[in-house]
Amino acid sequence: MNCIFCHLPEASVIDSNALAVAFYDKYPVTAYHTLIVPRRHVADYFELTQEEIAAMHALLQRQKVRLLAQDGTISGFNIGINVGADAGQTIFHVHMHLIPRRRGDTDNPKGGVRGVIPSKRTYG
Repeated sequence: MNCIFCHLPEASVIDSNALAVAFYDKYPVTAYHTLIVPRRHVADYFELTQEEIAAMHALLQRQKVRLLAQDGTISGFNIGINVGADAGQTIFHVHMHLIPRRRGDTDNPKGGVRGVIPSKRTYG
């Protein structure tokens, strides 16, 4: 198997627990864009065990706290998981994105993750 998330260099791991690891995205949307992946190779988020989901969310919480302490300009986050090619998934090993946001990093952040379909991002 040639899955890049199954063969992460140990030096790239910034946090881990028994069932998941966290590391910086190689192609970050913003500074400190972090990925959280289960240790077990599984493509679809909906095939994770409850224990794996809990392990990923534990790392998500720890990384949020760490990033806020490290960078005082962070004022929000986007959290996302792509499931399937039609949703934009390109690496078929579950990975959760934790994307730090900063005031002014985009002209109009309204709609947030709704921007996956640009015409649906703004509303109201």
